[in-house]
Amino acid sequence: MESSTRLFVLTGLAALWLGVTTARAEQFVLFDVTFKFTKDDADNSKPSPSHYYVRDKMMNADRPKDWTSPIDYRNGTAHVRLEVLEKPPGGEATTWSVCYIPNRSQNKGYDCFNTPVYKETGVYEQDIPMTKFWQNDSIVWDHGIKEMHLVIKDNSGGSGHAHKRQDHEKFFPTKVRMTVIQVSADSKYDPSLVPNLPPTKTEKPSTVNNEKPDVPATKSKE
Repeated sequence: MESSTRLFVLTGLAALWLGVTTARAEQFVLFDVTFKFTKDDADNSKPSPSHYYVRDKMMNADRPKDWTSPIDYRNGTAHVRLEVLEKPPGGEATTWSVCYIPNRSQNKGYDCFNTPVYKETGVYEQDIPMTKFWQNDSIVWDHGIKEMHLVIKDNSGGSGHAHKRQDHEKFFPTKVRMTVIQVSADSKYDPSLVPNLPPTKTEKPSTVNNEKPDVPATKSKE
């Protein structure tokens, strides 16, 4: 084989290898937080009640700046693992809106998905396509995510903030561990890659409230 032909073949193989590596399956933990949330916490959270704010060191500092390239997370999935550690008795249906606050926004300015609805303690998991989020076109994804807002709600729809309920004692106090793992496009969530997860147990069956989260988060002031 002539040297010029050999160089062409090697260059082509290198390009093919590069294309494969840039499209490789990947995942990363966006955040992993354990917290107790009381009625007083919900009433006094700022700037919006019923919100738990995941900011600064609570976020993964190594999250990508660009969620579209070289690895495509924007068209992947979000895997939410919700471990309900404490919940008042009575079996009241509860969910959380999980809202992404971007570095650069457009349209409505943020987007959200809802966790599975739960009525008791246990572990609840769900894969949510990124393109199925409420208002998923409101983020400029190649500029990344700044922070996250977690909003506790009942199962009545987007405006069902738990702190507004007359029977708020059915929701508070509560304690949860929430972990959100971002999985790249055409890839499958792998729990073995998530640090500090407890041994796998039988998971609770999950249902999702697919109604829009209404206006669950107020964008933080700069």
